Amino acid sequence: MALSYKARRRWSLVILLIGLPIYIVAAVTIVNLLPRPNLLLELVIYVALGIVWALPFKFVFKGIGQADPDADSDG
Repeated sequence: MALSYKARRRWSLVILLIGLPIYIVAAVTIVNLLPRPNLLLELVIYVALGIVWALPFKFVFKGIGQADPDADSDG
Protein backbone atom coordinates (compact mmCIF):
# COMPACT_ATOMS: atom_id res chain seq x y z
CA MET A 1 0.00 0.00 0.00
CA ALA A 2 1.57 3.24 -1.15
CA LEU A 3 0.99 6.39 0.86
CA SER A 4 -0.07 9.58 -0.86
CA TYR A 5 2.12 12.64 -0.71
CA LYS A 6 -0.12 14.33 1.89
CA ALA A 7 -0.20 11.21 4.05
CA ARG A 8 3.60 10.93 3.92
CA ARG A 9 3.90 14.61 4.91
CA ARG A 10 1.58 14.09 7.87
CA TRP A 11 3.31 10.91 8.99
CA SER A 12 6.75 12.52 8.71
CA LEU A 13 5.55 15.37 10.93
CA VAL A 14 4.18 12.90 13.50
CA ILE A 15 7.42 10.92 13.43
CA LEU A 16 9.58 14.03 13.88
CA LEU A 17 7.47 15.76 16.55
CA ILE A 18 6.36 12.76 18.63
CA GLY A 19 8.39 9.70 17.69
CA LEU A 20 11.85 11.25 17.59
CA PRO A 21 11.73 12.80 21.09
CA ILE A 22 10.48 9.48 22.50
CA TYR A 23 13.32 7.67 20.71
CA ILE A 24 15.88 10.16 22.04
CA VAL A 25 14.70 9.67 25.63
CA ALA A 26 14.76 5.89 25.19
CA ALA A 27 18.27 5.95 23.66
CA VAL A 28 19.69 8.16 26.42
CA THR A 29 18.06 5.99 29.08
CA ILE A 30 19.50 2.80 27.60
CA VAL A 31 22.99 4.28 27.27
CA ASN A 32 22.82 5.52 30.87
CA LEU A 33 21.98 1.99 32.05
CA LEU A 34 25.25 0.69 30.57
CA PRO A 35 28.44 0.98 32.58
CA ARG A 36 30.10 4.31 31.76
CA PRO A 37 32.04 3.75 28.51
CA ASN A 38 34.82 6.03 27.42
CA LEU A 39 33.83 9.20 25.61
CA LEU A 40 34.69 7.98 22.11
CA LEU A 41 32.66 4.77 22.48
CA GLU A 42 29.71 6.75 23.82
CA LEU A 43 29.92 9.11 20.83
CA VAL A 44 29.94 6.13 18.44
CA ILE A 45 26.86 4.67 20.17
CA TYR A 46 24.94 7.95 19.89
CA VAL A 47 25.92 8.44 16.24
CA ALA A 48 24.86 4.87 15.40
CA LEU A 49 21.54 5.30 17.21
CA GLY A 50 21.06 8.62 15.43
CA ILE A 51 21.35 6.91 12.06
CA VAL A 52 19.42 3.74 12.91
CA TRP A 53 16.19 5.52 13.88
CA ALA A 54 15.63 6.86 10.36
CA LEU A 55 16.16 3.65 8.41
CA PRO A 56 12.67 2.17 8.94
CA PHE A 57 11.07 5.50 7.97
CA LYS A 58 13.11 6.13 4.84
CA PHE A 59 10.10 5.60 2.55
CA VAL A 60 8.06 8.15 4.53
CA PHE A 61 10.65 10.93 4.30
CA LYS A 62 11.65 10.34 0.67
CA GLY A 63 10.53 13.27 -1.52
CA ILE A 64 8.84 15.26 1.26
CA GLY A 65 10.87 18.39 0.50
CA GLN A 66 9.78 18.40 -3.15
CA ALA A 67 6.65 19.96 -4.59
CA ASP A 68 3.46 17.90 -4.44
CA PRO A 69 3.52 15.65 -7.52
CA ASP A 70 -0.27 15.18 -7.32
CA ALA A 71 -1.04 18.91 -7.33
CA ASP A 72 -2.33 20.60 -10.44
CA SER A 73 0.37 22.46 -12.35
CA ASP A 74 -2.08 25.20 -13.32
CA GLY A 75 -1.09 27.64 -10.64
